[in-house]
Amino acid sequence: MNILSMDTAASVLSVGLTADKNTWYFEADAGNRHSEILLTSVDTLLKSAKISPKDIDIIACMKGPGSFTGLRIAFAAAKGMSLSTGCKIAAVPTLDCMAYPYADWRGIVIPTLDAKKRAFFCALFKDGRRVSEDMDAEPHWIAQAVRKIDADGSLNVLLTGQDAALLAPQLMNALSNKISLARDARRGFARELLALAEAYIDDAALSAGPVYIRKSDAELSRAMNDIERTV
Repeated sequence: MNILSMDTAASVLSVGLTADKNTWYFEADAGNRHSEILLTSVDTLLKSAKISPKDIDIIACMKGPGSFTGLRIAFAAAKGMSLSTGCKIAAVPTLDCMAYPYADWRGIVIPTLDAKKRAFFCALFKDGRRVSEDMDAEPHWIAQAVRKIDADGSLNVLLTGQDAALLAPQLMNALSNKISLARDARRGFARELLALAEAYIDDAALSAGPVYIRKSDAELSRAMNDIERTV
């Protein structure tokens, strides 16, 4: 099974390839240059494995949440390859992918990405299971979600994801729990995409797109206008 994975959900871009039981990997703290680097890095990995795009069985990408533009870049590349070669697409929920390596953590795992406007995309996992929906929330709301699961603050909390270091001090101020930062928090998750790809093959992905949990400014403006008209 030849699997290509692309993580463009945040600023650290990562690409992985498993072929003939070998794995190749590329990562770059690329900022907003994902569209420039992605296909070049994919081509490099394919050449390293001595295979062509038509040899790929599954191409995996992040489903969301994450960067609006970043998610679209990987989805577009996956759809283009699927249409031209017939490979399957696996769209993996971003936060589940980021939590995957820490399933054995004894406590609460919070994968997180900076959502801007003082908020974070995150979800809570405990004992390897998701215990919250995806959130677009400010730190005090995230702290409240932790308290609902652990009222006495006895569970250790592990933060992971590229922007975990931004959230950590704010949760430390809000919670009595011990807050730990994953050693390799700021990285891409293409390796985890490779591991999860077969379980997330989505035959509807060609007609679908990324999941965005934040409303656009236009949607927020319409909602506010609706509220004003009712008061």
